[in-house]
Amino acid sequence: MFESLKKKFSRTSEKLEEELIEEGQQENNVKEESGKRFSFFSFGKKKEEKVEEDESNLLPEAEETVEEEVSVEEVEEEIPEETGEAEEAEEEEVKEEKPKTGLLSKLRGSSKDKEEIEEASEDEEVSEEEIIEEVEEDEPEEKPKSGLLSKLRGSSDDESEKDDISADGEAKGGIFSFVREKTIQEKHVEDILFELEMELLQGDVAMEVATEVVESVKENLVGKKIKRSNDITEYTFLALKNAVSDIISIPGKSMTEMIEAKKAQGEPLIVMFVGINGTGKTTTIGKLANYYSKKGYVPVIAAADTFRAGAIEQVTYHADNVGVKIIKHQKGSDPAAVAFDAVEHARAQNKDLVLIDTAGRMQTNTNLMDEMKKIRRVSKPDLVVFVGDALTGNDATEQAKKFNEAIDIDGVILTKADADSKGGASLSIGYVIKKPIMFLGMGQGYDDIKEYDSEWMLNQLFSEDEE
Repeated sequence: MFESLKKKFSRTSEKLEEELIEEGQQENNVKEESGKRFSFFSFGKKKEEKVEEDESNLLPEAEETVEEEVSVEEVEEEIPEETGEAEEAEEEEVKEEKPKTGLLSKLRGSSKDKEEIEEASEDEEVSEEEIIEEVEEDEPEEKPKSGLLSKLRGSSDDESEKDDISADGEAKGGIFSFVREKTIQEKHVEDILFELEMELLQGDVAMEVATEVVESVKENLVGKKIKRSNDITEYTFLALKNAVSDIISIPGKSMTEMIEAKKAQGEPLIVMFVGINGTGKTTTIGKLANYYSKKGYVPVIAAADTFRAGAIEQVTYHADNVGVKIIKHQKGSDPAAVAFDAVEHARAQNKDLVLIDTAGRMQTNTNLMDEMKKIRRVSKPDLVVFVGDALTGNDATEQAKKFNEAIDIDGVILTKADADSKGGASLSIGYVIKKPIMFLGMGQGYDDIKEYDSEWMLNQLFSEDEE
């Protein structure tokens, strides 16, 4: 989920890095050095994962170290016997740790080459220098040796190769540093942040949210001193993450906390659900009834959508599936009366939660909005929750604004969040109406609902890892 926003944030980091490196090259103020090349998302990985990876990398290194400390005598035992001259040559090679340039050291690698040279030697007398030249011309590129001796011989090379691979699997190299520190200036970020703002708008992020993100990133980046290209990536990551964290962290009590508080008073928590048709409002009520039943609370559902054909049957179907009592009247009856009866039933039966389903209506329909206000006056809900479809992006945000103006909603539930690749509604809706997101619908089943957590949301936006 939120794949679109991940790509947009990553692209911003890459473009800023390219901008500063290109300017540094023009100023002759950049040099390439060896080091770990971080990606934008590598800064979002958990510390625990890094520790586990580092520990796992210790094992092969330890094995290599043990092998490197093997004595010369053990090495000699493992080398197959060829000729007395070959053994002598190899003993000298281990002691001196220098490659041999003599004829025998050239001939040892390939039996086929030896046969050809022996035939040549029998046919005609050839000097050692001529044989070596002929072998070098015919011989393919030298392959890395896999024997224990070759491990000893090339241990320093092996260590340098291991150093070229990071613990998280990212190859080193391609790191740039500046001879003289670079300062990020407004001119470096203007075009890049304008592009980010446009991309956020294309991802269904509300205008005011996109503007706020861009201004916050600009404030955090301009003036930063840069020594290495990795610093650019890290600073951009932190600036974007801080900006988004402020956007999605809207304070508010959880529904579970409110149930506990009301239960201590001997009263049920009364929750009224509003929203337009087709957003998954009735299904969400079924999910919440199931969610809190499994937590040990006793809910009751009010079928207060008495206008839409099949609405009472639909909510009854969900109530029966999750084993929750439903209060309903005849189709066309007063929805406020249904809500009132459900509340009285909960009080009489010491139930913990009343979930009131209302008719879906467009936020522009004044008469239906007035009817919704009547339900609120009669049932006196503790929470009015707007249910919106995450896939509708800016439409969901605009609907929430209208409902908030008409009835003063207390929180938001976003459905189909698992299928939302853009992430615009999830990023925008709470900030625009200044009300918290309370739950996210994450699938079709009754268990597919998740209490909203801003830290989890940040991880979804800034980490490659699937959660």
